[in-house]
Amino acid sequence: MMLNGKKAVIFDLDGTLVDSMWMWKSIDEEFLGLRGLSCPDDLQREIEGMSFSETAFYFKERFKLEESLDEIKEIWIGMSIEKYRNEVTLKPGASDFLNYIQRQGIKAGIATSNGRQMVDAVIDSLKIGQYFQIVATSCEVAAGKPAPDIYLKVAGDLLVPPSHCLVFEDIPAGIIAGKRAGMTVCAIDDASSKELELEKRELADYFITDYHQILNRNGANQ
Repeated sequence: MMLNGKKAVIFDLDGTLVDSMWMWKSIDEEFLGLRGLSCPDDLQREIEGMSFSETAFYFKERFKLEESLDEIKEIWIGMSIEKYRNEVTLKPGASDFLNYIQRQGIKAGIATSNGRQMVDAVIDSLKIGQYFQIVATSCEVAAGKPAPDIYLKVAGDLLVPPSHCLVFEDIPAGIIAGKRAGMTVCAIDDASSKELELEKRELADYFITDYHQILNRNGANQ
């Protein structure tokens, strides 16, 4: 069982713990469209795993934007914050799973590439802050995913060795980051990365379509 011997569970946020990847694709299209630019087909894969700041730098360089990095990030925050507060939901079974690991005394953390204001907005909106001892963003470490930095930081802050951590991720770059950190990784299905399912299955130790699968395997009461 994937939870055997695990003392901490570390979640990516977008597409893993919350159903929000649809929102970011829409924001990218709108942001570029307002500047007379089309959204390239390879954009999502190119920015996969980047921190919020790294993504802003990538956009500025690739699309020759006039705005500063801080201005780009502030625009994205403004475009996303209300959606995070009002339209984003937890992934199926996530609430029950968070309750379960809390009852089992397993620590929990979030390791996200997103910006802190948006992370706080969705955590507050969904009222899940009580489940997590640590919430960290890739802007707090040297490099975003697929570098292992963010996962190593969260494990260190939780005081749990990497080998005793279970990671949940929805994209290949995140899966690679968790594996490079020396952790067990479970990939989760997400509509935005459906075409990458085979790659995700090959990279990860486990693959699930939703969190109820784990609860059912463990015989947990939901």
